[in-house]
Amino acid sequence: MSRRGFVAAAGGAVGLALLPEAARAAARRADPAQGLTVLFQGDSITDCGRARALAEPNRADALGTGYPLLIASALLEAHPDRGLRFFNRGVSGDKVPQLDARWQADALDLRPDVVSVLVGVNDYWHTLNGSYAGTAADYESGYAALLERTRSALPDVRLVVIEPFVLRTGAVTEAWFPEFDLRREAAARVARAAGATFLSAHQMFERLARRAPPAYWAADGVHPTLAGHAAIANRWLRAVRL
Repeated sequence: MSRRGFVAAAGGAVGLALLPEAARAAARRADPAQGLTVLFQGDSITDCGRARALAEPNRADALGTGYPLLIASALLEAHPDRGLRFFNRGVSGDKVPQLDARWQADALDLRPDVVSVLVGVNDYWHTLNGSYAGTAADYESGYAALLERTRSALPDVRLVVIEPFVLRTGAVTEAWFPEFDLRREAAARVARAAGATFLSAHQMFERLARRAPPAYWAADGVHPTLAGHAAIANRWLRAVRL
């Protein structure tokens, strides 16, 4: 099965009733900002089989079958009066350089109020087959420049950085470490320097793997299952508090 096919299958049975209470709890602690535009960006974990030809916000098929859909569904259900707009522009296989190449059209031109980014697993994974030679330092400098560019163009934007994560199962072996950890650490530094909200997803999944086997959360170690996407979405809702 292709990576794109795997993601679509893993998220295909999205349970939209999972998250509204988390959204309501977060909203009770936040000011009711009106008309916010929220953009999700990243690689296949964010893309999750979205219909890329659809440009309008708040379309289930345009949001994919993963955590962006769960987050958007929860907040739209909780706040029908706030005019919230949700876009997903994740692209399967992307690394930081690919995000940078399409950032104007797929991020800045949308004038988002919130930009949530999850990128980094391919910045390491693709080095294993020789298709990419980027280092952890390249990842950090490119990511930092991308967020600086965003802040410059959109001074009031709220940035959210989701830590790249993997679980030790499927495609992920001990050989990934400690090199993969360098990308995680870089993402944390980039988020801190940019004043972004940082979600420590890797540690979250390591804790979850003590409750159920790693494959329950990400069958191939990289792409979350439905349970894994729900975990990301709930963590995002608690941390971002729109």
